[in-house]
Amino acid sequence: MRAMEVMTTEVITVEPGATVQALALLLSKRGISGVPVVEGDRVIGIVSEGDLLHRAETGTERRIQRQRPRWFDDRPRESSARDYIKSHARTVRDFMTREVISVVDTADLAEVAAVMETNRIKRVPVMRDGKLVGIISRANLVRALAAAKSEPAATEGDDHSIRQKLLAELRRRDWAKLSADDVIVKDGIVHFWLGEQPEAERRALRVAAENISGVRGVEVHIVPTPLMPAF
Repeated sequence: MRAMEVMTTEVITVEPGATVQALALLLSKRGISGVPVVEGDRVIGIVSEGDLLHRAETGTERRIQRQRPRWFDDRPRESSARDYIKSHARTVRDFMTREVISVVDTADLAEVAAVMETNRIKRVPVMRDGKLVGIISRANLVRALAAAKSEPAATEGDDHSIRQKLLAELRRRDWAKLSADDVIVKDGIVHFWLGEQPEAERRALRVAAENISGVRGVEVHIVPTPLMPAF
């Protein structure tokens, strides 16, 4: 399988001038842990919930270390300066990670997994001709694994074609309340990852999939709705 077959295509992004509070609200409301930072059509950075762990507003900023003599190694001072920026900066551009690690949409999932593991990251932007076309998280890879079976495989092109046709059909239906990353096709089997959709909508999704040429079966996986933390 390739990145384009499992990536989330409706990418939530943030602008570099967004405030810290706006970013925190976006992550909370969308239930995501990180987003690319875009300027125009370019990805210039990435931010995650980890960047918001130590903030002055919540009293969680890192403790200030004892002042060191001037002749001492400057590296701890540089680290303290970076910590200060992360805990006090008002806009995303000041603390975003600027060295963005990405993959192309034709990369196979083994390559994507290796990139994420090597760089210890939880998500990676997917690019095509230098433009952002999707994002892959660890959850996308886990779902792809869950969809994999040791059965006679359809061709990779068939799976991709089935997924694209099905997504196009669902976009035309106002009852189809799910995102592209909730649909994975593997060996001709359509896998839906659903939450609290009404039973009628689940049946409609199954019918829509079964009407796509080449579909060999449909499997529905129920994802428990996470409880919102109490503040």
